Amino acid sequence: MKLSQITNTVYYYPLVSAVRSFLKSPIVKIGTEMDRFEIIRNGVENFNSEYGEKQYSTGAIAKLAIYCSNIEVLEEEVYPFLVGQLKIDPDHVLKFHKGNRQYPQPADSEIEFRSLDQPQSRKRFILLVQVGKEGWDCPSLTGVILSQQGDSPRNMILQTSCRCLRQVDGGEDETALIWLNDYNAKILNDQLKKEQHTSIQELNSIRKAKAPVMIDQVSRMEILDLPEVDFYQLKITYQSLHEEQKPNSDKKLQKLLKEIDTYRRSGQITTTNLGNLDEGEIEVLAKSGIDNASFTKWVNELIKSSFMMLNKEKLIQNEAILMQIFKAITYDQDGRSFWNEQYDKYKINNQIRLAFSISRSLETKNEVVPENASLLLVDKLKPAVKSLLLYPEEDDVKEILKLDKKGGIDEVDIEELKQVYENQKIELAKVGMEAMLVSFEQFVQQKDYSLPIRSKDRSFHYLPYDFRQSAFEKDILTKVLQLKPFKDQGLELYYNGERGLTEFVIKCYEHGGSHWKYIGRYTTDFLLIQREQRKLNKVLMVETKGEGYSRDPEFLKKKAYVESEFLEQNKEKLGYARFDFIYIEDSNTAEHNTRLISEKIESFFTT
Repeated sequence: MKLSQITNTVYYYPLVSAVRSFLKSPIVKIGTEMDRFEIIRNGVENFNSEYGEKQYSTGAIAKLAIYCSNIEVLEEEVYPFLVGQLKIDPDHVLKFHKGNRQYPQPADSEIEFRSLDQPQSRKRFILLVQVGKEGWDCPSLTGVILSQQGDSPRNMILQTSCRCLRQVDGGEDETALIWLNDYNAKILNDQLKKEQHTSIQELNSIRKAKAPVMIDQVSRMEILDLPEVDFYQLKITYQSLHEEQKPNSDKKLQKLLKEIDTYRRSGQITTTNLGNLDEGEIEVLAKSGIDNASFTKWVNELIKSSFMMLNKEKLIQNEAILMQIFKAITYDQDGRSFWNEQYDKYKINNQIRLAFSISRSLETKNEVVPENASLLLVDKLKPAVKSLLLYPEEDDVKEILKLDKKGGIDEVDIEELKQVYENQKIELAKVGMEAMLVSFEQFVQQKDYSLPIRSKDRSFHYLPYDFRQSAFEKDILTKVLQLKPFKDQGLELYYNGERGLTEFVIKCYEHGGSHWKYIGRYTTDFLLIQREQRKLNKVLMVETKGEGYSRDPEFLKKKAYVESEFLEQNKEKLGYARFDFIYIEDSNTAEHNTRLISEKIESFFTT
């Protein structure tokens, strides 16, 4: 067994990268050899000097969370210290805990806690016990204090400390303050090293990345006179059919009660020492939970979560059976009721709402319908981040746009170049520098336009293309533009893979027994097109993927649909094979992929 001390999200996006990109920059301070009250005093004074007047663009004010090990420490030590010794206005302090026999949960604290990020909240200091460690979403939280061992579970110190790092305005200057005692600082440092391969020292030294340089993307649709792609696509319509005349709520609720144990979560364990799972006695939990349970509140919750489709009258008619379900998924302790977390309350509530609805089935209707798609949604073009994966390069983009206005490019006079080349050859020979002369082919390239400029009338329906998601796509584009079959047959090549910029999207389905099941949208990376009398004649869809996609079940389903159903539907409706498909994988050599595309061009566009 293993305890993971950080969520999968952070695993996939390292904390250091997140801070550089979209989190507040943390300032971690350690109260070396200080007691609880010294750390709280220093933390509060530090917070007031840095963020005392801070108000975010949302209207919310900056807040400091002070975690306490138990309710008695909060009520008897920390709160009196804040309002007594530090003279903090009690109206600016929120005490939030679930209560015990001696100290019940403070009135309205739940509502205040849920409203902290709203402009109307004036709470600036938040005192917490056993809440707000994970899943608490409050971007205006700007500081955290863990002053003693036990203020947070050992395995959650990293999550608790980072509660204050979410940005509000997204500015480079957004920071957050974290104050820790020696013990909590050591645990945090250990967890950072183990889970994030970083340290408190590195977090304190992080600086935000500079704002990227942006390059405008420009449409060339009118220059190329690029027509829409007309094609046929499967369309599924659904009709809801009633299977019941009335809901039969009582029978459904009785069935739910009978099967209530099927909604138990998988077995959970407890131990006397969570820090050392090999020590202590382990037992299966039959009941657990700290949230107070109230039948009346639960009924109101069911009504609210149904978007008012249910009403109290309907539920009261079935109060007896609902009370039995309530008792089955709660437990009593010390005269109070608590929700038993061993049951999946969300699924149970969902089944109760369904019990008051008439069962329905769907009847589907399939038809293949014509569609017209533009390869560029011009109003969706936006500046791209400058990088080496923008293509063509900036100078070539400027030259292409300049030549578009001029009306074309001047062809290179090969005979004239030959004469110039021979003259240079003679002059270099006179001074004994023949070795400095390049080949005639290289000489021509130096005098000729670049590949993208030469290809401007056969590609680049907008400039520049953005290949940040895959350098492999950029490589395929440049390879195809140089293929002899591509040039000889007067084909055109357009990038279709930049998300949100094209209407040419295929809706994919798989056949699930007696009906089609929708599995998602597919957008091919490139379209190789052939025109006849300015209209589209044939279209080769080119898909480029990394090797990992060869095992992706969702992609494979879509690929299978496009290669079979989509191609056949269009062939049947159009009377000829207008579309074809080729899949290119980066695990193959460049020569292999180039040969595949070349052979496909020869076989598809010449038949």
